[in-house]
Amino acid sequence: MLHSSIVGGSTAKRVINCPASVKLVAKMPPKPSSVHADRGTLLHDAISQILEGKPDVIGMKYNDITLTQELYDEKIVPALAFLDELDASTTMEYAVESRVGFGNLLPGVFGSADLLGRVGNRAIVLDWKFGDGVAVDAVENAQGMFYAAAAMRTPESAWVFEGVDEIEIVIVQPPVMRRWLTTPARIKQFETELVAAVKQSQKSSAPFKTGDHCRWCAAKPVCPQMTGEVDRFVKTSLQTIDATQIGHYLKQAEQIEDFIASVREMAFTMLENDVKVPGYKLVAKRGTRQWVNEADAEKLLGDKAYEKKLISVAQAEKIIGKKNFPQELAVSVSSGNTLANEDDPRPAILNIGKQLTNALSKL
Repeated sequence: MLHSSIVGGSTAKRVINCPASVKLVAKMPPKPSSVHADRGTLLHDAISQILEGKPDVIGMKYNDITLTQELYDEKIVPALAFLDELDASTTMEYAVESRVGFGNLLPGVFGSADLLGRVGNRAIVLDWKFGDGVAVDAVENAQGMFYAAAAMRTPESAWVFEGVDEIEIVIVQPPVMRRWLTTPARIKQFETELVAAVKQSQKSSAPFKTGDHCRWCAAKPVCPQMTGEVDRFVKTSLQTIDATQIGHYLKQAEQIEDFIASVREMAFTMLENDVKVPGYKLVAKRGTRQWVNEADAEKLLGDKAYEKKLISVAQAEKIIGKKNFPQELAVSVSSGNTLANEDDPRPAILNIGKQLTNALSKL
């Protein structure tokens, strides 16, 4: 899945909000791949192959990740079911993994749309999201609008949008699907914003701006806006802050934590590549003792060499399959409480114990 180094679907929101980030990101070293990214690429490749009429995908590999039956059932099966829901009339014409771009309007700006479809007078721009971490909303989704705008200007995919009244941005992120219905006029407005931001990004006066678009920015460790926010945050006294301000600072904290994690990751990468970071070095993690020869250990310990332990629920599901697992045999038990944004889909906990104590204290 190739994307422009200037701006692409996944970076459109950042570039529009922070044009100065383009030049800063260009100076950063390439970020190494991860297990999560490799798994996502594998699933994208698999579902594209299925939609192109090649259903034999079990066993496919990408780097060190293999598409197992369990992963197929967990991600591919519900994703295809959502596609069937979108195409209930079975009349959709579609194209997968379409390279789309802006031509002479924005030379060198392009991306790869997962699926472009047409049902009646509605164009569909669908993006597969196979990650479990961050829920992706479809409403005003910059990535979807980027692909729609670019596809409208690409001769090979323009047929999807010719004469349509509606454009639907769809995010399929198993086990959920999110949809947003918009208009060609809104996509054209987005295109205008994108063009202005890309042109602005080439100027020395391009502005920096922090926000939730900073989350995946590779330049966080060296961003002057981010480092300035860290300095201001550290100097702020928390003694007189009210609850509303606490909520505001928690939002800032998420950005700062991302920033700190990116700084540590960059320092680690530099040291691994023999680039000195003053004041720091790489050291071995705490060692754990292991048997030199397991057979000798068994002789030494006899019947005491092994301990019997019931396998976990997850391990049991892998053995007998999720469909065959009796749900009444297991229950989900939380390990504790954690902070979350107000729009997190998980329900808020009820502090019944504290509420009861407070009520009794008033009797």
